[in-house]
Amino acid sequence: MTFRATVLTLYPEMFPGPLGVSLAGRALGEGTWSLEARNIRDHAIDKHRTVDDTPAGGGAGMVLRCDVLAAAIDAVADGRPILAMTPRGAPLTQARVRELASGEGAIILCGRFEGFDERIFEARPIEPVSIGDYVLSGGELGALVLLDACVRLLPGVMGAASSGEEESFETGLLEYPHYTRPVEWEGRTIPEVLRSGDHAKIAAWRHARAIEDTRSRRPDLIARHGGGQGSSPSGARRDD
Repeated sequence: MTFRATVLTLYPEMFPGPLGVSLAGRALGEGTWSLEARNIRDHAIDKHRTVDDTPAGGGAGMVLRCDVLAAAIDAVADGRPILAMTPRGAPLTQARVRELASGEGAIILCGRFEGFDERIFEARPIEPVSIGDYVLSGGELGALVLLDACVRLLPGVMGAASSGEEESFETGLLEYPHYTRPVEWEGRTIPEVLRSGDHAKIAAWRHARAIEDTRSRRPDLIARHGGGQGSSPSGARRDD
């Protein structure tokens, strides 16, 4: 099954962008997934192709019109999840990414200006999504982030099926630190346990470091997932 992504944007020329290279680009070329970027402005209803208007109640900036957005959404809606990239959305998580990657694809609506007329969320089944607590010029970069996170999980894209099992957020912890040659660099040496060949000790060291680093850098994850002692919050399957 091909993962199908449709992006509704005022700047379709931004796609595929970085999704056209590396793993995602190769998978795109091989047909593992497909990408269509459609211009919201094509659904404007006046000769000037207007997509925005001034905020009701006053204020700076412009707001994307709900009638234009609805027409753009209705033209592609086919049962796939519809997500709107907005800082007012719920934070994107690895668990949600896995859900999306296991489905038929997604329709992604990219915001601009001051955002969307709120009525579009009342009238259409749209999931507001945020990639972080900061504001960008538009939702296109967020859409690229979301799609990259999904595409890398598609079967065969990363190669070995186990490639993503121990990454950050898969177990509720940040990933353990990595090292490679040279063994010694600027007076710093790869931890001895990683050179011991004892797989049980290596696994224990990696888990301990994951907990330690998560506790110091992201205590919110420790509180949320119980220190990585439960089932994977991302939904990834892992065999011991």
